[in-house]
Amino acid sequence: MMRKALLSLMIVLGTIASPLPAQPARPLSSTTASPLSPAEAVQSRGEVAPGQVQGTQLTAADVNGWLDGFLPYALARGDIPGAVVVVVRDGQIVTQRGYGFADVAKGRRVDPRTTLFRPGSISKLFTWTAVMQQVERGKLNLDTDVNRYLDFTIPAYEGRPVTLRNIMTHTAGFEEQVKDIIVTDPKKALGYEELLKRWVPHRVYAPGTTPAYSNYATSLAGYIVQRVSGQPFDTYVERNIFAPLQMTRSSMRQPLPANLRPLMSLGYAPGQEEPIGFEFVGPAPAGSLSSTGEDMARFMIAHLQNGAGLLQPRTAQLMHS
Repeated sequence: MMRKALLSLMIVLGTIASPLPAQPARPLSSTTASPLSPAEAVQSRGEVAPGQVQGTQLTAADVNGWLDGFLPYALARGDIPGAVVVVVRDGQIVTQRGYGFADVAKGRRVDPRTTLFRPGSISKLFTWTAVMQQVERGKLNLDTDVNRYLDFTIPAYEGRPVTLRNIMTHTAGFEEQVKDIIVTDPKKALGYEELLKRWVPHRVYAPGTTPAYSNYATSLAGYIVQRVSGQPFDTYVERNIFAPLQMTRSSMRQPLPANLRPLMSLGYAPGQEEPIGFEFVGPAPAGSLSSTGEDMARFMIAHLQNGAGLLQPRTAQLMHS
């Protein structure tokens, strides 16, 4: 599995545990300076604008200094081969840094622009974005029984149907299961549509009442997008999210497209030197994303700017609320 975290300011992606090589996890870096706003220009001259408290301007040098001091220590302490960190501010990438190795045996270092990681459940944000695009286009309603959009039936529970709003707030009431959710043998990998129809999880809560994390429900939302858009879900995401944001090194496909495979970082089981194979996620819309730190920054910036390039501001605000 991959180590992952997505913060409002910072993205950190990393591979999990393998014995680390003796070389230090020195950074590969890329830095972009943000243009100064009028208020920042005043501050840079040492002045204080009316109503403001004087503070220190965040700079790439400051961030890099802290990261370069902390990340190598954190990777060594956690026995983690590599990680990438991206910091954004005001619609710009302040800095992006790669630490350690994407492939320990080959000595291939993490590059924040080109090294792919598997950010796991961060994939769900792409599925929610796709749903909201279809809401915006009038093809989906957040409060309609999902059976309206399906070619199989999700039974009501206590007389209450499941809605997309329930799914997106993890209150659909499904029992979660993790058996066979991830496999590394492609022969054992089933398409998510087959998984959805083969086994509908037990319902343990009435819809809208109790938060209960559900990969199945997220995958159901992705299938609904596929149904109403007329496109396979991974193709839809490529055309409607990756392309507008120029996320050229990202994919929901399993296995990866041939051009991206050499860029994938390798995951390791704790204490093992041999890498784990590429992981096939059964409920794909819930966790199949592969992406770079730089591409993830593009997605994060879009959402921090009220859906710029993806959603109308009102739609983005509804999603974020």
